[in-house]
Amino acid sequence: MFSYYGSKSKIVDYYPPPKYGKIIEPFAGSARYSLKYFDRDILLVDKYEVLIKTWLWLKECSKQDILNLPDIRKLGVGFDLRTLNLSEPELYFLGFNAGIASISPRYKISPFAGKQNGMKTYLKRVADNIWKIKHWKIELGSYEDIPNQEATWFIDPPYQFGGTAYFVNKINYKQLKTWSLGRIGQILVCENTKANWMPFIPMKDLAGSMFRTTESIWSNYETNYDFQQQKIF
Repeated sequence: MFSYYGSKSKIVDYYPPPKYGKIIEPFAGSARYSLKYFDRDILLVDKYEVLIKTWLWLKECSKQDILNLPDIRKLGVGFDLRTLNLSEPELYFLGFNAGIASISPRYKISPFAGKQNGMKTYLKRVADNIWKIKHWKIELGSYEDIPNQEATWFIDPPYQFGGTAYFVNKINYKQLKTWSLGRIGQILVCENTKANWMPFIPMKDLAGSMFRTTESIWSNYETNYDFQQQKIF
């Protein structure tokens, strides 16, 4: 629905599918896993208020609300979105897309967002898919406050090494490990191979714009990555 730093858009298809009818994302971000399996009972939780306000607005708005927003490409590189008559969540939504993979909304349109062809039809794509999230539950809060329950837990916290860019990044990884292991149901924990707070298994090599990373996974169920490592470019 919107661009966000650390999004799993490039690799979401490689995570194991949910084994339960409910999916819980305690670090919601852009919720790419839930969007892939949108018809499940979805619960998004995040401590970053800006994210939650953006998601709640998307949940409540109509297709036409999305289509009525200004097209970033037409506004042009460097345009300041704050000069428009927008509500707070509308500004957040456009701001995330104005920066592309930013940790927070950017209010001046970046060259990448203003020129790349992918942004040409992004409002229509969102409008056409907004119906998918109408039944979701979306809450502001900490992972620790979520009642334990049978579900597929897609746990994607800020990375142990490299996650300090996020606005909410103070994670006690020892505590998070204990909490994760105690969840009822299917547990999928995301990280990269630099992390040492759980015995992660390499999953996918990713070539970023500046450097390569290797995504890793821990699961209480057997996965294909227990036996092999694949690469995408």
